[in-house]
Amino acid sequence: MSSRPPLIPVVDPDAILARARDTFDIEAAAVAGLKTRVGPTFVAAVRKILEVRGRVVVMGMGKSGHVGRKIAATLASTGTPAMFVHPAEASHGDLGMIKSVDLVLAISNSGEVEELTTLLPVVKRQGVPMIAMTGRAESTLARYADIVLDSGVEKEACPLNLAPTASTTAQMALGDALAVALLDARGFAAADFARSHPGGALGRKLLTHVSDVMRSGDAVPRVTPEASVSALMRAMSIQGFGATAVVDAEGRASGIFTDGDLRRLIEAGTDLRTPTAAQIMHPAPRTIRADALAVEAAELMEQHGITRLFVVDAAGLLIGALNTTDLMRAKVI
Repeated sequence: MSSRPPLIPVVDPDAILARARDTFDIEAAAVAGLKTRVGPTFVAAVRKILEVRGRVVVMGMGKSGHVGRKIAATLASTGTPAMFVHPAEASHGDLGMIKSVDLVLAISNSGEVEELTTLLPVVKRQGVPMIAMTGRAESTLARYADIVLDSGVEKEACPLNLAPTASTTAQMALGDALAVALLDARGFAAADFARSHPGGALGRKLLTHVSDVMRSGDAVPRVTPEASVSALMRAMSIQGFGATAVVDAEGRASGIFTDGDLRRLIEAGTDLRTPTAAQIMHPAPRTIRADALAVEAAELMEQHGITRLFVVDAAGLLIGALNTTDLMRAKVI
């Protein structure tokens, strides 16, 4: 017996777009409504979290739980130690993860979800401070909390007014506001953010130094000012850098000669048998310190329209070299 294929609903483009736009309006209104309701209790919540010696333990069930996981991750990445504990798992042993030095941020739009309310007396007996994020100020969750953050919305974007939509958007925005306010209060800087995101683009830019990506030792092509053109060519080709430094007797880079310079000399018909490196080099090449950020090297190259830099120490002695390929390999650019 063959089964009929499922019927595909008739698509009305105008109705679909109207519903989408209505969703945006409802959720935007839900977030905008929070702006008028944040006040002394929000400040108190920030102060309470700043006082915590342990972690912010975020809890929530269902869609509020998914929002809670995101809020915990955002807090942790912006300077506020945090973790998510699932209320159902907490009832079966994970409650032991919460210590008296911690703070619980409990999220529930109704404030009556059983898996969460069951835990509230236990958390309270442990002396753990609690912040509630709820849409009902008279709920069980709100009554147990030390501080209540109002995340209520007039209606859900769901046409049935059932599926958590606007309410979870409001929770997410309120959690972001907490994280950003805490970040600002702690003086959390871009470098701090990079340390918690070493694998990200920002982390690479703020944690990678020139010394991490530069060529050093024999990999840095160099010749003396008296070197011939053929010696210049050998230095450039052996190291594959496409340029060579011209160093003085003390080891300072007094000039640079590139494969582009060689090409231009040949095109001009220059007799290459007699010039020395000092006669055809570009004097005073651009340099950078080894302890500078690699992103600073990239900015210096872009500013001056060059693709290579020599690296010097505090005394100005040549200790390394790098080019745009080295920076791209390190994913700095």
